[in-house]
Amino acid sequence: MANAFLTLTYEPALENLGDDYYDRVPAATFPEHILRFRNDRLLPTLGLDPRQVGDDDFIEAFGHFQGVRPFLALRYHGYQFGQYNPQLGDGRGFLYGQVRGVDGVLYDFGTKGSGRTPYSRTADGRLTLKGGVREVLAAELLARLGVTTSRCLSLIETGEPLWRGDEPSPTRSSVMIRMNRSHLRFGTFERLHYLQRPDLITPLLDHVIAVYYPDIDPTGGDRYAEFYAALVQRVATLAAQWMAAGFCHAVLNTDNMSITGESFDYGPYAFIPTYDRTFTAAYFDYSGRYAYGNQPGICRLNLEMLQVPLKLVMATEALEAGLTQYDQQYFTTYQSLMLKRLGFGALLGELGTDLLKATIATLAETQAGYSEFFITLAQEFRSDWRRDRTLILKDLNLSIEWEPWATLYHQALNEFAPDQMPTIADQLQAANPKTTLLRPVIESVWDAIAQHDNWQPFTDLVAKIWD
Repeated sequence: MANAFLTLTYEPALENLGDDYYDRVPAATFPEHILRFRNDRLLPTLGLDPRQVGDDDFIEAFGHFQGVRPFLALRYHGYQFGQYNPQLGDGRGFLYGQVRGVDGVLYDFGTKGSGRTPYSRTADGRLTLKGGVREVLAAELLARLGVTTSRCLSLIETGEPLWRGDEPSPTRSSVMIRMNRSHLRFGTFERLHYLQRPDLITPLLDHVIAVYYPDIDPTGGDRYAEFYAALVQRVATLAAQWMAAGFCHAVLNTDNMSITGESFDYGPYAFIPTYDRTFTAAYFDYSGRYAYGNQPGICRLNLEMLQVPLKLVMATEALEAGLTQYDQQYFTTYQSLMLKRLGFGALLGELGTDLLKATIATLAETQAGYSEFFITLAQEFRSDWRRDRTLILKDLNLSIEWEPWATLYHQALNEFAPDQMPTIADQLQAANPKTTLLRPVIESVWDAIAQHDNWQPFTDLVAKIWD
């Protein structure tokens, strides 16, 4: 049978913009091709039946890189830890192709670890196997938590020894396929400002609006202002999703900000063990610039910095007006998401605000496990909590610090009729997966792979995320 991925209809949407935005590059060849992860959950979106897609299909398409499409290494710049860097671009990946899903959405297949490009500089263009494993896990749990995120379509071990300063070396190598809406970044526009090419910004903006913002009239005179305002809304929503999930991206440089408002590119990320706004995930973030609690402000700052290239083609007033919506969108979304994690699908007005404040304050004061608290709440919830406040999480022997929270939670439950308690229980289950990805969990999975080539803990963990 024909390879399922090679028979998909690939659209040259980005390629048609012209080679001012990318370089055509070859894929690396590898000594081995061992499929370590295939994301069957994504295949129906592509119109593919997982039962009819073989492992060899993944290896042929995404390990040997068979096919006749050009591979495009995208050009971009970016602010890295506040300093502008004009020497960026896809250094270990390329755009493999773009495919329209059965949902009508155009998706990118982007590689990571597929070899050197003109932007690799002194790097080898490879991806460590541990880095690939970590990205698979992050993307799956974030997706399960409702975060707008890229996903890993496949991970193939490639048999090369790699030397890294942050891993025991030599370490194992891999190539990954990332599936998301777009690999265009804030830094894509920043490069064009650096080059003073407004003539290239205009067609790029028109492309972004036509493909990724279909609700905007692509011929409207105010389409650029509408685009920026919509992007502000999306990024504020994403920041709220990260914060509710307890996720610290760690490297929110402008080249890691998607023009579609998606989360992607997971390097030294971490999920917070306890509520701590100063928590940093990257060992090299010495100033705490990208600390967990700074993420909403950094995303807003990055949107403000994006105004610089956009001012070449649109009015400053329109940009400033769009950005004013950020704070309200962030707060409203964050409160809604946190209340859902507490079991309430509907907003509770002032009581909901008070409950959110009490939840955050109590988690910060007690330093209870952040994810564990919500998991426990979902697992222990009982309808009779509505009747008797003392029954709320009674098996945990909560200290006096939890009393104000328990009182407010009890009041919130009594905003709903008794027959709505099963709905709250269902909401708790939906919003709080039963697993966490704290660093010890990830390291335990990796140790099994590194020491014994045992992939069962990894497979079990991915399955548990979706359980």
